[in-house]
Amino acid sequence: MRFDLTDLRLFLHVAEAASITHGADRAGLALASASARIRGMEEALGVALLERGRRGVRPTPAGRALLRHARLVLRQIEHMRGELGEYARGLRGRVRLLSNTAALTEFLPEALAVWLAAHPTIDIDLEERLSEEIVPAVAEGLADAGIVADAVDLAGLETFPFQVDQLVLVTPRDHPLASLRTIAFAEIVDREFVGLAPGSALQDYLGRHAARAGYPLRLRVRLGGFDAICRLVEQGVGLGIVPEAAARRCRRSMTIRAVPLSDPWARRQLTICVRRLEDLPPYARRLIEHLKHELQ
Repeated sequence: MRFDLTDLRLFLHVAEAASITHGADRAGLALASASARIRGMEEALGVALLERGRRGVRPTPAGRALLRHARLVLRQIEHMRGELGEYARGLRGRVRLLSNTAALTEFLPEALAVWLAAHPTIDIDLEERLSEEIVPAVAEGLADAGIVADAVDLAGLETFPFQVDQLVLVTPRDHPLASLRTIAFAEIVDREFVGLAPGSALQDYLGRHAARAGYPLRLRVRLGGFDAICRLVEQGVGLGIVPEAAARRCRRSMTIRAVPLSDPWARRQLTICVRRLEDLPPYARRLIEHLKHELQ
């Protein structure tokens, strides 16, 4: 059995993307070459590593075992590169960071801009996911770190406070609900909303709470960001639910009002999670330390 680092990186990319095509692209390989490498790995092991379906691929039990070992090997290589990087200029590193919607759109851009400017040889692979998807990805070593809402079970991971995310109802300034101090989601769940695009972690989160209340969330239009939502709310298209930080920022230029949701699930502690901080490459640890201290 002989796997090289290219094989291991390819398999990791394929598993993360749930697609051989996209995994090959991330690895910088032609699809035919990537497919041949994966087949060669399966033949060498005598076992299937991927379950192939119409919607993509996912690791088999043997594939998940290989993923764990691949991450350990590649992480050790990153450790070596990180330590040698203290002595060699221009050596690059990459941190894979998963985040929920609120952290990704409202809190991370400014913080990452500052950190990336100070670390020009380090790249960040940032991806939006649901909090309940981030935790197992970090636990299984598919990501270096994640930022999640604290409603998920974080047992077994090291965690650090990040930011508080309060969800608010956004209305036009003259709307009948605009003068309320707080409001429960159940009181508005049957209204018409302006929401985020399909695949948004926050929109899926709100959809699940609407379903628990016995209603499908009625979205008149889906948009790509909180600013666009607030702009259409201002025009009376529908109501919106966004993080308080986004509503506060949009109020500077729009005639909208923000009413905090009173539901316990609407006030979320955003939390940084890692498997073990000391196991991360040095530059990844520096990023976590930056996020822990710079944004409090």
